[in-house]
Amino acid sequence: MTGTDVLTTRALGRALLARQHLLNRATVTAAEMVRHLGGLQAQAAPQPPYLGLLARLDGFAPEELTGLIEQRRVVRIALQRGTIHLVTADDCLSLRPLVQPVLDQGLRSAYGKRLAGLDLDALADEARALVEEEPRTFQQLGPLLAASRPGRDPAALAQAARCLLPLVQVPPRGLWGRGGAAAHTTAEHWLGRPLDPAPSLDGLALRYLAAFGPATAADLQKWCGLTRLGPVLKRLAPGLVTFRDEHGRLLYDLPDAPRPDPSVPAPVRLVAPFDNLVLSHADRSRVLPEEYRPRLMTQNGLVSGILLVDGLVAGDWQLEEGGRDEARAVVIHPYTALRRADRQAAESEAERVLAFAGGGGAVRFEESV
Repeated sequence: MTGTDVLTTRALGRALLARQHLLNRATVTAAEMVRHLGGLQAQAAPQPPYLGLLARLDGFAPEELTGLIEQRRVVRIALQRGTIHLVTADDCLSLRPLVQPVLDQGLRSAYGKRLAGLDLDALADEARALVEEEPRTFQQLGPLLAASRPGRDPAALAQAARCLLPLVQVPPRGLWGRGGAAAHTTAEHWLGRPLDPAPSLDGLALRYLAAFGPATAADLQKWCGLTRLGPVLKRLAPGLVTFRDEHGRLLYDLPDAPRPDPSVPAPVRLVAPFDNLVLSHADRSRVLPEEYRPRLMTQNGLVSGILLVDGLVAGDWQLEEGGRDEARAVVIHPYTALRRADRQAAESEAERVLAFAGGGGAVRFEESV
């Protein structure tokens, strides 16, 4: 390919859905899918990673992911865009050093003034000793660090530790049906291995294309939060194929990655809240119509569960666990009138979610069109 071949927005959407296993569910293990996706965004515990895997895997049960967390084969840690992701242990050790600039920038922007004049190396050493002594929440860690730094903001000190150290959240945080406070220790302590001393930006870019391509340099940067990655893709270009999108932007891709015909049907899917499907491109129009973006994503950073119809966002949904006197429910909010077949397919997907969550419950459509 020479860069003159044009991929339509619909073609890009089908390619993304194929690589995200949202056209056809996969039969691989949960660990293999977590690795393929480069992790699942997981700051809201515990539902999103579990529901994200449910949408993509046949035969997935919550116990599989819970076991991986308890066995330390996957971990929860701040990575892409500075947000909590659930990743494999290997990816934790290789990706965390690569995104250090993202965390540094976030710390400077939010807490720079409150940390001015501090010896950050000494703070990191003290924080490491404290969290490796026993896992601690930020509410516990901050005051301990402030004890020897009178007048300093404990919250800012805890966030500095989050930036300076590769802190993983330990179970029961993130376990289905259990959960707990976000207590932290270092990745090295938890996994018994050091961080990758020579992590590869080239490898990061190729992993991204495998799960999210074809893509521009701006798309890659949006996904991981790093900047100035255009030269990385240009360096890799001899081993890649290139296209243009309908706006003339240069797209990079892996030669053998799936690029289905745009006419391939896309089944109705219920995708998890905060899913990277809609967070990993500078131009999200391949799956998210711009007119629906404000409804799916709130100004304070919340991202609802995603109703996909014909490969595009067509509404949102949520799993309500219910209370003592209320039944569990999946509530679907279409943004547009649904055809009868699509409504039935959405109901079937919702029933699948209810079965995954333990069986029983109701499916409700709350029309907002």
